[in-house]
Amino acid sequence: MTGNREYKSDVFSMLMEDPENALSLYNAMNGSDYTDPELVEICTLDRGISLTVHNDASFVLDMNLSIYEHQSTICPNMPVRSLIYFTIILEGMLKDRNLYGRKLVKIPTPRFAVFYNGEEEQPEIYELRLSDAFVHPMEQPEIELICTVYNINCGKNRKLLEKCRFLREYMMFVDYVREYHRLAGFEELEHSIEQAIDRCIREDILREFLMKHRSEVVKVVKLDYTFDRQLMLEREDSREEGREEGRAEGRAEGREEGRAEGREEGREEGRAEGRAEGSDEMTELAIHLIRAGRAEDIERCRDATYRNKLLEEFHLRNK
Repeated sequence: MTGNREYKSDVFSMLMEDPENALSLYNAMNGSDYTDPELVEICTLDRGISLTVHNDASFVLDMNLSIYEHQSTICPNMPVRSLIYFTIILEGMLKDRNLYGRKLVKIPTPRFAVFYNGEEEQPEIYELRLSDAFVHPMEQPEIELICTVYNINCGKNRKLLEKCRFLREYMMFVDYVREYHRLAGFEELEHSIEQAIDRCIREDILREFLMKHRSEVVKVVKLDYTFDRQLMLEREDSREEGREEGRAEGRAEGREEGRAEGREEGREEGRAEGRAEGSDEMTELAIHLIRAGRAEDIERCRDATYRNKLLEEFHLRNK
């Protein structure tokens, strides 16, 4: 199966469509020394239950199924998402196999990893578990899925980046975009991306990839930044709203600070769930706008009234 999505979620997923890059990252992750890219079978998910159900990189090598994701925002739901990706990929692999027979059907051994490069401070390596999402916790879950999260920001997981050139150069490109965008006062994003691309080409950083895919890289990086900015604004609004609610409740009820913090945690969990749903909705809307040749409308989606109008136009409201 060859990944051939019309919509690429980010530059990482574009890079991982190259078997040589997949092989390089696999070797770096597993301490192996495979040299033949033809051993890699790309099987990145290119269909799903909605436009937002797709994964960044999946491939089989030596009967190991690697399911890799890139995240620029924190997402505790990666084990659930990875379970969906795994089952859909597995369904395609086993469509011609007899699962009702007496012979045991072997499947590739799955490995799940998330590569995080957002700007919020996170540990160098940590695990997310499917069982953390269970309404009723179990000491010995009857099903478990573990995603290992690797922070690939500057100064983190240096050995991994040293072993994998394209991943190291990808982060150099990301850092250049951030640097130029910051110097521009967080304005003129497209120009900052173009500057970063020019610099990388001069310095032989992802040179061939950026020369070949320049226009698409500009598009997806701009889209990523738009989403991240939208999420940041929503988080700031939620924090301020929560602070005001906490003060009002504290004054009215005269409760101690600890109880107010408890209420705040509950409200924040609810708002986090709402933001996650809104993010998926915004992703689908952005995809529709790009396909309709209206990418410039994405920035206007900060206006809630205009965003709701577009959601109704594309029949995405209350799906």
